[in-house]
Amino acid sequence: MAGLRIEHLYKRYENSGKKKSVQNDYAVKDLNLVAEQGEFIALLGPSGCGKTTTLRMTAGLEDITKGEIYIGDTLVNNLHPKDRHIGLAFEDYAMYPPLTVYNNIAFNLKAKGVDKAEIDKRVREIAPLMQCDDLLDKMPVKLSGGQKQRVNIARAIIRRPELLLMDEPLSHLDGKARQAMRTEIKRLINDIKCTTIYVTHDQLEAMSLADKIAIINFGVLQQYGTPAEVYDDPVNEFVASFIGEPPMNILETTIRGKGDHFVFTFDGSNLEIEVPKRYNNVVKDGFKCKMGVRPMDVLIGGPDSKGTSEEVATFENLGDERRIGIHVGETLLMLITDAETRYKQGDIIKLEVRGEKTHLFDLESGDRIREK
Repeated sequence: MAGLRIEHLYKRYENSGKKKSVQNDYAVKDLNLVAEQGEFIALLGPSGCGKTTTLRMTAGLEDITKGEIYIGDTLVNNLHPKDRHIGLAFEDYAMYPPLTVYNNIAFNLKAKGVDKAEIDKRVREIAPLMQCDDLLDKMPVKLSGGQKQRVNIARAIIRRPELLLMDEPLSHLDGKARQAMRTEIKRLINDIKCTTIYVTHDQLEAMSLADKIAIINFGVLQQYGTPAEVYDDPVNEFVASFIGEPPMNILETTIRGKGDHFVFTFDGSNLEIEVPKRYNNVVKDGFKCKMGVRPMDVLIGGPDSKGTSEEVATFENLGDERRIGIHVGETLLMLITDAETRYKQGDIIKLEVRGEKTHLFDLESGDRIREK
């Protein structure tokens, strides 16, 4: 087992045309990342953000434009993938159809000339971990998607890698199988305690599995921290809106002075939310920014509530929770409630917002505005 250190990593692709060579923007730009031994790191971001490119450079499947990658204390920039002591599990199962599950799992060891008895020992150790010990005599065509992915991961970890790399391993599974497999991956990583880099675009996977999450957008690392840190303390509007389901409400606001405090006001709405006093040194009357608040911090007030009266625009009953949408100007503000009351479009509710849970973001850059 070894840690991973990525320093000032860049990747740029070149497309050669008939007239001239055209260089694209960087797919990965100045990425710095440290994964300690045994940590589970999720690379999270939208499609095309550079997370898979980063993983492929770490694996040696893509050339590095600039920067350094260390596995343990070894610089691996110029090492062949087979010499990097890594295990790979991709979204495509890539099993060998003519081989049984046993021989699929054992394939890499056989290719390396490992002793037959040692191969059998390792297969018998790994198969129960991945709950595929009852599948060893089956052919791939007889397996479900979840079973194929178990075999795929077993084949990656049988090599006893120092670093396990997983690229969207659950993307081909349906909802129920995906949830079950996510639980199995968490159990497996706790058992083998292998440093793991896990690529996903699903923030629920990242939040539930990872010790730390690296959120990437347009090839640039936006924030790196624990699930609690990126959820509760986002560094910018992108992270705030990307993490959480449903996502954080982001609304343009003008801050106004009201007595001894400030309030958020919104064009086309009577809604007012008190600005936390910790921001008193960074705001003033007429200050424009974006205000962010999570749906669970927007509340329905009781009969004696001093909140503003708002009209229900949308209502979704999801069984364990209800989601209500309220028009604030041209923006739909979402709230979550577990109350049993059913609403319909046009119903009037009293709306309260936990002002202390709000976040401020710069209108132009989207960066978080922090108290001084």
